[in-house]
Amino acid sequence: MTDRRHASGRAAEQLARSHLEQHGLRLLFQNWSCRCGELDLVMLDGDTVVFVEVRYRQHATWGGALESVDSRKRAKISAAAHYFLQQQSRWASSPCRFDVVAMSAIDPSGHGLNWIQNAFDT
Repeated sequence: MTDRRHASGRAAEQLARSHLEQHGLRLLFQNWSCRCGELDLVMLDGDTVVFVEVRYRQHATWGGALESVDSRKRAKISAAAHYFLQQQSRWASSPCRFDVVAMSAIDPSGHGLNWIQNAFDT
């Protein structure tokens, strides 16, 4: 079960990455890890560093993919992003934003993909 879940997560990340690249974003890092956590995708949108959280839920039994990015998860992602900017000084003075790509089903055509820009500002 865990292997299947990891495979679904990797497939969701790849679909999200492809979708964002088709919209002009450029990948800087994928699965960047530190002691604070992991950043699924770190991308560049023009001069803006975009920290992308990819969430996939096959079923909405315990809430959907978007709802799973709660205040605790946002705080963890924010801490990892802060650490990223300390470690990657090249990007430290760039504008930043947090996006979420939520999916309830993996569909290669991109249907079911919900890209929320500035997701933490809502």
